[in-house]
Amino acid sequence: MEKIKWGILGTATIAVEQMIPAMLKSELSELVAIASRSIAKAEKTAKKFKVPKYFGSYEELLTDDEIHAVYIPLPNNLHVEWAIKAIQARKHVLIEKPIALSSQQTLVLMNEAKNHPDIKVMEAFMYKFHPQWKKTIELIDAGEIGTLKMINSSFSFFDDAKESITNSKEFGGGSLMDIGCYSISVSRLLFKSEPKSVLASIEYHPAYEIDILATGILEFENGSSSFFCATQLDNTQQAQIFGTKGSIRFELPFNPPNDRSSKLWLTKDDIVTEFEFEICDQYTLQVDAFSAAILENSTIPLQLNDSVNNMIVLEKLRESHSLGRRVKTQEE
Repeated sequence: MEKIKWGILGTATIAVEQMIPAMLKSELSELVAIASRSIAKAEKTAKKFKVPKYFGSYEELLTDDEIHAVYIPLPNNLHVEWAIKAIQARKHVLIEKPIALSSQQTLVLMNEAKNHPDIKVMEAFMYKFHPQWKKTIELIDAGEIGTLKMINSSFSFFDDAKESITNSKEFGGGSLMDIGCYSISVSRLLFKSEPKSVLASIEYHPAYEIDILATGILEFENGSSSFFCATQLDNTQQAQIFGTKGSIRFELPFNPPNDRSSKLWLTKDDIVTEFEFEICDQYTLQVDAFSAAILENSTIPLQLNDSVNNMIVLEKLRESHSLGRRVKTQEE
């Protein structure tokens, strides 16, 4: 079976703990190279996972003709710069979320991608590839909860380390960028539209100058979504979806385990139906889907205009907080 040969720019935690193991399980992908600004780090990671090549610079990896695609798990402020360099080196690019620091940066990337129509570029929102979300959309589309009216979600963890990238303003840290983007994305995915307006309240760290707690309400044409995200609260994640005739609740909505089954529950007419999903790795499903699009020269599952729109909502939430009022997300 033909496989896409991958390189990874950087040895970030998400790469080492999630994406590299996921690629090694993929039927359509082969990880052939790892790059780091530290040759020692690249070598250590490559040897740990038996990856044949390692480089002491990102540029070296991009000049390797054997590599078809690259995954970019670098700090947020480096995503667009290195994605553009990868595109210009004629590599397909999978970019860790959030794709950029701003919607404007994302537009710059999208315009560069348009100049290379044969190169595929996608944001790595891995949760969308898990069967539990595909089932959720199927249930909503089938009218199992009636008309979708309300989504409530949250995602939090605790990290107060000064050296953490999450706590770095320069690197594009903060709770909205790191995990709030999931709730924004889910809301837009399920309502299949963009919010009309948003309202937010945000708490900023006095020293780090990044948001450590954000609460938001997204108002759509036919319903609303409320959420909170935090980087200095207990490790939690939840999502509930409410319709006029039923509701859906998740065991773990955004990063379900890859070593045991996951569950969601549909409640309708006071009857609870449990859906259990076989063990799977959503990161593997993501890289398989992207690799398949390359091999088949088909449309990628997630388009860059969706990434732009997600960033616009995030920016409007910040604007709402700064103005102290609800703000419109679209021109009349």
